[in-house]
Amino acid sequence: MQLKFCTICGLLGGVLSWCFGSWDAALQALIICMGIDYLSGVLVAGVFRHSLKSENGGLCSRIGFQGLVRKGMILLIVLIAHRLDLIVGGGWIRDGVCAAFLANELVSILENAGMMGIPFPKALQNAIDILKSKGDEKHD
Repeated sequence: MQLKFCTICGLLGGVLSWCFGSWDAALQALIICMGIDYLSGVLVAGVFRHSLKSENGGLCSRIGFQGLVRKGMILLIVLIAHRLDLIVGGGWIRDGVCAAFLANELVSILENAGMMGIPFPKALQNAIDILKSKGDEKHD
């Protein structure tokens, strides 16, 4: 039983390493922040009922599933960036993609914390507002 478990873990680790490259700080931070963002979004909707994504501010399984699909798509983009790094012989594409998505996750975590009523210094709130408005301009 132990040999089967170790074999499965080894195979899974090998596949993940092939897909995403090394388990470095950029990838770890991105995955941790993705988990925190999703969890904090669920808490905002489930506990505080302040979600901006549902009509009543509460939990909605469809919206939760859409969030997981988005997180999966982010990981697929990181996978593509890693494969591009292998083509060009570097590690900067994947790291850049991880950094860009990490910044987005951090802003979302801070937004969720704000919806929970956690106070922020005015300078930090202004920075978040600026980042959100720049992101909204690109979508218009």
